[in-house]
Amino acid sequence: MGPKRLLLRYFPPGIILEYVEDSELKTRSIDLLDLSPHTDVIALVEEIQKEEPLITASCKEHVIHLIQRLQEKLGEQEDHKFYLFKVLRAHILPLTNVAFNKSGSRFITGSYDRTCKVWDTASGEELHTLEGHKNVVYAIAFNNPYGDKIATGSFDKTCKLWSTETGICYHTFRGHSAEIVCLSFNLQSTLVATGSMDTTAKLWDIEKGEIVFTLRGHSAEIVALSFNTTGDRIITGSFDCTVGVWDVVTGRMLHVLIGHRGEISSAQFNWDCSLIVTGSMDKTCMLWNAMTGTHIATLTGHSDEIMDVCFDYAGQRIATASADGSGRVYNAETKKCIAKLEGHEGEISKICFNPKGNRILTASSDKTARLWDAATGHCLQILEGHTDEIFSCAFNYGGNIIITGSKDNTCRVWH
Repeated sequence: MGPKRLLLRYFPPGIILEYVEDSELKTRSIDLLDLSPHTDVIALVEEIQKEEPLITASCKEHVIHLIQRLQEKLGEQEDHKFYLFKVLRAHILPLTNVAFNKSGSRFITGSYDRTCKVWDTASGEELHTLEGHKNVVYAIAFNNPYGDKIATGSFDKTCKLWSTETGICYHTFRGHSAEIVCLSFNLQSTLVATGSMDTTAKLWDIEKGEIVFTLRGHSAEIVALSFNTTGDRIITGSFDCTVGVWDVVTGRMLHVLIGHRGEISSAQFNWDCSLIVTGSMDKTCMLWNAMTGTHIATLTGHSDEIMDVCFDYAGQRIATASADGSGRVYNAETKKCIAKLEGHEGEISKICFNPKGNRILTASSDKTARLWDAATGHCLQILEGHTDEIFSCAFNYGGNIIITGSKDNTCRVWH
């Protein structure tokens, strides 16, 4: 039995295998997180064949060709400057969040005006206004990898699931007794999770529109949550200074990550699900073993609260954003700070790597966003034009488009 189809995944590097089993089409992925332009491809494919029976001799040459294409992509030199493409002024109150769908063809903005808007990336035209919430829309997300559904979480205590194509609301999820401040889809697009000021998180079945589990165990507000890539674990970060690790199948808490002395601001798995990174108001970032829940390292250096943390696609680097106006980049293996992102004149509220992992984007209360070299910490570009704090920013999947959302009621698109 061989694969029905082999698909390339650029970010993070990998190959998706489509195959038929018991008359059902299934997929399996081969992650190539350590791939570099200098990797011996033939030797790599021979190693893959030992582990993956679907990679037969008949498709070996095709796999080699695909990996060589990935190498070419990774080896491309970048000197991309971003220029303002559109200023979108449709919201009448400040924006809270912005996000791209997986293909980058559409993006969404959430606002204090109780609405979300869906936009066409290429034209900058508004496609849909999502109306129905009775309070601030604070959390938004597209499902991945399809991007055909949108979830919105509101201060009205509900989460709504929408169609990207039509703007119609599929489901309204009710059950929280306080504001919803974070949400996330699993990568398999079967569940959406919501975190609330009521100290609980809830898992919802996307197709049925029903609650699956309520995750109870925190003693204070849940402000961050994230699924791992396999979809069998979810983490919740709370103002009680702890992070919970939960089994998605049973709804049972597996571990409590205890060590921070301040409220959790951000938490994330790395791509291969082996590590968890957490950021806290105690000015530190911590690294944890995702399987055992044990503390690995504390990353220090910031002089004020950490507002956001993230991994690059390979899980080799960690970026932190702080209220001290700086960002830092750490090597996940050595735990050493390898670059400092200095130049903002106000707190940094959001930080993210581009899909390739060689650029970092930051959003600040100083009304600017900045683009940085992830290896050196050198500021490559300042994105100016907003007239108030920037709360949110994001790269598209290709890394060649940026969106920024601000308290000035506008979203800006940069090409």
